[in-house]
Amino acid sequence: MNLNLNVKKTRKQVFLEQMEQVVPWADLVELIAPYYPEGKTGRPPFSLQTMLRTHFMQHWFTLSDPGMEEAFFDTPLYREFAQLEEFARLPDESTILRFRHRLEKHKLSEQILAAVNNLLTQRGLLLKTGTVVYATLIAAPTSTKNKDKARDPEMHSSQKGNQWYFGMKAHIGADADSGLVHTVRGTSGNVHDVVEGSSLLHGEETLAYGDAGYQGIDKRADADKAVSWQIAMRPGKRKALNKDDPADALIDKAEKLKAGIRAKVEHPFRVIKRQFGFVKVRYRGLKKNTARLFTLFALSNLWMVRGKLMGAKA
Repeated sequence: MNLNLNVKKTRKQVFLEQMEQVVPWADLVELIAPYYPEGKTGRPPFSLQTMLRTHFMQHWFTLSDPGMEEAFFDTPLYREFAQLEEFARLPDESTILRFRHRLEKHKLSEQILAAVNNLLTQRGLLLKTGTVVYATLIAAPTSTKNKDKARDPEMHSSQKGNQWYFGMKAHIGADADSGLVHTVRGTSGNVHDVVEGSSLLHGEETLAYGDAGYQGIDKRADADKAVSWQIAMRPGKRKALNKDDPADALIDKAEKLKAGIRAKVEHPFRVIKRQFGFVKVRYRGLKKNTARLFTLFALSNLWMVRGKLMGAKA
């Protein structure tokens, strides 16, 4: 008798098994349930858990609504994760679209991030002792070959160095200890980082960190006087320091320490861009794309501490 001993799991399978364990499914289903149709008329709806799992897989694997529908036919692993029975009907792109619109309408993506962070706070993984603020540009299509014959009016050009970018900005406030994201804002690409800086604080911290783009934030009208801002020195000014001078050497050492703390905020962006493949906006308008950011950072938080969460369950 021939036995198939090839039981090696794919990276995608391992990933979904980990997410199965760390996502607080019951809490999120309870959160969304009041806004989900009961199906008293018409075709019975898919279970809320199936649709939520489908929604998350779109974020993890960068799948559009039609792409997700096709993936169900092509990939048994996706059907299994979504808890769809073999030979049962599958969610089509319209069903997937309606579910996403329901989440957007009731601002449930924001609440998903809040629910995830509540769990992480209870587990002692999100300390909220200090905040690092950061912003990055997310590209949007510049083509006018669309129905409106125009670029997205809510996206704008922004210059970084000598290069111009068109799109939106994702602004985040992250825990200075763990790098987990607690606050998200989405704006046009031309909004300066410092404008959103104070809105990225959760209100309990006394220390906040930012790069040189946040120079002068403590002098703005919306600045919280109880927060001590540790902002990076401008690169040119730091480069001019005399390392042989004891005072300048001390300043340079302090800058290195601040840079080490700020570096943690780059990790969640690496996760959503490299791990989840989010490098370009998918929808038109800031509202829809910002809702996607809330979900992406909720999922990236779970991914970043998956080892500790799974260890706690073992």
